[in-house]
Amino acid sequence: MELLILVLGLAIFLGAHSLKFLASGKRAGWIETLGERRFKGRLSLVSLLGLVLIGVGYAQARLAPVVVWVPPPELKHWTFLLVWLAFMFILAAFFPGNEIKPKLHHPMIVGVKTWAIAHLMANGLLHQMVLFGAFLIWAVLAFIFARKRDRLALQALQEAGLQPETPRPTARSATGLVVSIATLVYLCFLVWGHQYLIGVNPLHGM
Repeated sequence: MELLILVLGLAIFLGAHSLKFLASGKRAGWIETLGERRFKGRLSLVSLLGLVLIGVGYAQARLAPVVVWVPPPELKHWTFLLVWLAFMFILAAFFPGNEIKPKLHHPMIVGVKTWAIAHLMANGLLHQMVLFGAFLIWAVLAFIFARKRDRLALQALQEAGLQPETPRPTARSATGLVVSIATLVYLCFLVWGHQYLIGVNPLHGM
């Protein structure tokens, strides 16, 4: 039952964040009918419902854990590195002028994928693998659809005889700021935030 709640929450949350890739036509129709603000408001409520169900299902599944595999202790060091990179990639999606975003194309999605892989390397319980595995599958599919959309948009511009928009110039200072802020936030989350929000100290046993 606990896993069903978790899976339902994941389906709702990730489904809400897949409309742009899997149902772009319907999404555009809903925005036209409801207006962008009302659409985003309803989408946020649906996402919140999914997030609550994920939290409830995950918390209940912790009470009766099922071991799938036991991760080797040395993988934990790779997890720390990958999560740090995930923080950096996600921040780069919102910080203008950095050098990371144009190289990754969709740094938010790449950050989620990196985060999921990192946690799959360090966790071997069934509910953990369902949670992080679902986010990994979503991120892989979302990236494929996003890159396909990019190629189609570029092809449409070329067929219309137009030039693609010139990308904003990047700056090492902006990249350095992204790295610095991401590192600071990551360290705070590692030392205090993870224990407070998730109830697990990732540094335990180090």
